[in-house]
Amino acid sequence: PVCGSLERHRFHWLFLTRQTNLFDGSRRRMLHVAPEESLSAVFRGIDNLDYLSVDLNDPAAMVRMDITNINYPDEHFSVIYCSHVLEHIPDDRKAIAELSRVLHRDGWALIQVPITAERTYEDFSIVDPKERKKHFGQEDHVRRCGPDYVERIRSGGFEVQVLDATDVATDAECATMALEVGAPIFYCRKR
Repeated sequence: PVCGSLERHRFHWLFLTRQTNLFDGSRRRMLHVAPEESLSAVFRGIDNLDYLSVDLNDPAAMVRMDITNINYPDEHFSVIYCSHVLEHIPDDRKAIAELSRVLHRDGWALIQVPITAERTYEDFSIVDPKERKKHFGQEDHVRRCGPDYVERIRSGGFEVQVLDATDVATDAECATMALEVGAPIFYCRKR
């Protein structure tokens, strides 16, 4: 609780270390979209990872890239990490399809969006930052996502397992690490 990470990062770390093959020593290519510096530093330090971070605007990313047009071939990456990105992208369906396209058939993706509505809500006529904040919770968001957002990810070509912090950590661990219960991740594999 004093490490400086956000609740979601601690949850993701537990998931990655406990329920994925990221640390088994096998060679993998990883795509990290909109890299968080704390996690980026850790991923860069994993010897078996060919790590690539991308972002459209952040100069800290290794490559400037729009994920609605990923400049890599089909099935290029075996791991994709994309957290709190899709709620910023107007054509999120195209971004999801691109993530699916570049994911290797034996790979997996961890995707998360903030779930802040009962149903996904978007209105592209809202362009004023103050109005976006009022409607979507943040000035640079273009939608509020609901639990139904998983269907949008599935329609983009993924099989999706929805996991909450309690699926990865005990109640005591959730309390000790101040994990946010009710903020699910989508563990995705290519269909």
